[in-house]
Amino acid sequence: MKKLTMLLIIAVFAMPYGNAQEIADALRFSQDEVQGSARFRALSGAFGALGGDMSAVSINPAGSAVFTRSHASFSLSSLNVDNNTTFFNNSGSSSDSKIDLHQGGAAFVFANRNESSNWKKLVLSIAYDKTANYRNQWFARGTNINSIDNYFLAYAQGQRLDEISAFPDESVEDAYADIGSFLGFGNQQAFLGFESFILEPVEDTDDNTAYFSNIAEGTFNQEHDYISRGYNGKFAFNASGQYGDNLYLGLNLNAHFINYERFTRFTESNTNVGSLVTDVAFENNLVTTGNGFSFQLGAILKVTNELRAGLTYNSPTWFTIYEETSQFLATSATDDLGTFSTVIDPAIVNIFPEYRLQSPGKITGSLAYVFGEQGLLSFDYSRRNFRNTKFRPTSDAFFASQNEIMNDLFTTANTFRFGGEYKYQQFSFRGGYRLEESPYKDDSVYGNLNGYSLGLGYNFGNTRLDLTYDRSERTVDNQLFAVGLTDAATLDTTRSNITLTLGFSL
Repeated sequence: MKKLTMLLIIAVFAMPYGNAQEIADALRFSQDEVQGSARFRALSGAFGALGGDMSAVSINPAGSAVFTRSHASFSLSSLNVDNNTTFFNNSGSSSDSKIDLHQGGAAFVFANRNESSNWKKLVLSIAYDKTANYRNQWFARGTNINSIDNYFLAYAQGQRLDEISAFPDESVEDAYADIGSFLGFGNQQAFLGFESFILEPVEDTDDNTAYFSNIAEGTFNQEHDYISRGYNGKFAFNASGQYGDNLYLGLNLNAHFINYERFTRFTESNTNVGSLVTDVAFENNLVTTGNGFSFQLGAILKVTNELRAGLTYNSPTWFTIYEETSQFLATSATDDLGTFSTVIDPAIVNIFPEYRLQSPGKITGSLAYVFGEQGLLSFDYSRRNFRNTKFRPTSDAFFASQNEIMNDLFTTANTFRFGGEYKYQQFSFRGGYRLEESPYKDDSVYGNLNGYSLGLGYNFGNTRLDLTYDRSERTVDNQLFAVGLTDAATLDTTRSNITLTLGFSL
């Protein structure tokens, strides 16, 4: 059917930012995991009042001033992700693993030889930490009373037929590309539903805006595959100093970067009476890259020789994000003439305009008690208001609506981290526990995270070798699609790491 030329001309100037962005994306890029050195992970990240570790600099920038000598460390870890999935009383399990170099950094200590100055030393550092690992894989299978047609109908209803269909002599590839460029992601999804015969217009006219489904009501056998890869990393450029004998102050300027890839494949079949379309296979690929900036201010105070207190302010992280998507849709249908198949494989990569994401800032308070050379106990408390998560520009209508939804769904989340270390000769024995509250008001759909850690270290003198095992668990309801077919698969996810760190004084 022929599109209105004037409509397309207007659409060029009103090009949407692309509605591929979802609230799940904002949350994913706003959360940090306990990564870093083996010693840091062994105490479950409770290092805000301790310092003296390269990964502690990422928690409190004053931590580098605790070093008495220049120091460097590098860490290798093995990640294993186990998922137990429940979808409409059917269960499944999957596992994935990866080994990578996820931490490295060096701190250079410059002592002040002016004895009359209260500033005892200056420390300059650079540290890299992988703040989140997105490697994951899971599979869900079940029998549902809701069909994938709801996804396509949600985008199609209210759209003109000439805005979601191809010219009579236009290829599917060209139509898919043009509709995405001029009219946006939502019209593109409606186009897929129409051209695959899932949707049918109530009236076969250009100005039709109402649609019905060629999939009849009943039950549907559904399967969903999910595979993701990538990480969120941070380079911290750190400066800190010791003032007097008891006060340490520091500043981090952080450069963030995102590399995230996700593949999903959804299949559905039915034998419902009256269904024209009986089988659907729908694939989606997403590639996200981005960069960002944040800063941190921190202080550590020696209240007594044994008791230390720390305070850190983390600014919001201001991300600039780029996204690309590609899609594939295949259906099988049966009519009076027999069974036929439709394949829509545009081989088109949708490149969306860049957008900005502001993740919420964070305040961390810390206490630590050091038992001389024998060991220590440490506690960190962090508070973060996830309602301050924002898509930008806020003048974009879609982003503004998403921000309102996040303000309603999200809440202030607290994080508690405990750690302890006992030293015996050259050996160090460590353990920790952490609780991260859900960023959602309703924690039944996104549960709290519980984690624990155990570690061992050996000090050779100028060189130290540390080994840690840590484990965390969280239950999340993962929606299959953001609109239409919003049924969720429940994931009980366990993430475990074995981390080895080599550290040495310079």
